[in-house]
Amino acid sequence: MVLGEAPMLMVGTDPLEVDKLLRNGHLRCPGCEGELRPWGHARSRDVRGEGATARSRPQRASCSVCPQTHVLLPAFMLARRADSAAVIGTGLLANANGTGHRKIAELLGRPVSTVRGWLRRFACRAAHWRLTFTTLLLALDAMAAPITATGSAVGDALQALGLAAAAATRMFGPRPPWQFASSASRGLLLGPAPVAAVAAPSSSVPAAAAG
Repeated sequence: MVLGEAPMLMVGTDPLEVDKLLRNGHLRCPGCEGELRPWGHARSRDVRGEGATARSRPQRASCSVCPQTHVLLPAFMLARRADSAAVIGTGLLANANGTGHRKIAELLGRPVSTVRGWLRRFACRAAHWRLTFTTLLLALDAMAAPITATGSAVGDALQALGLAAAAATRMFGPRPPWQFASSASRGLLLGPAPVAAVAAPSSSVPAAAAG
């Protein structure tokens, strides 16, 4: 998945901290592990949060080893979405609990077509995300109890996501669950196609940048 022409790398939500990590050589290319260096910024965009709209201009980075460049996408965002991961996650959970898309749109103050698009995109990939987050849960907690079926693919996927987020919190410390979901999915929770694999969060410096 790309934003513009550059592949994305999920990073933290504090732009000053991300800039510091980047300039000190602590962020690595996901393709070759080469050191990333500052390379300008991506286009500015408005991201509608739970209470306000924020202006975000993600940094770009270039690899010192391979010719690849990357957009450093903050973990509160999802790729190509105007709403924050937390807002979208609230809508997904409400739908899993039986609320229809029109009521969700009313509650969140979003267009009906926008909410319907979230729900459809996630639903058609629910089986993939259930497997992905179940695998991640077991990587984070090998003793995790089996996931109980909810009766729907979407409910199962969201349950797996929530349990994996809780396991990550136990291992690495507190973090908003939808930021975890955004980072773990590489920003593609509502992407056009499921990613091939999702790696377990690491306690290394780059992982700290994603918190």
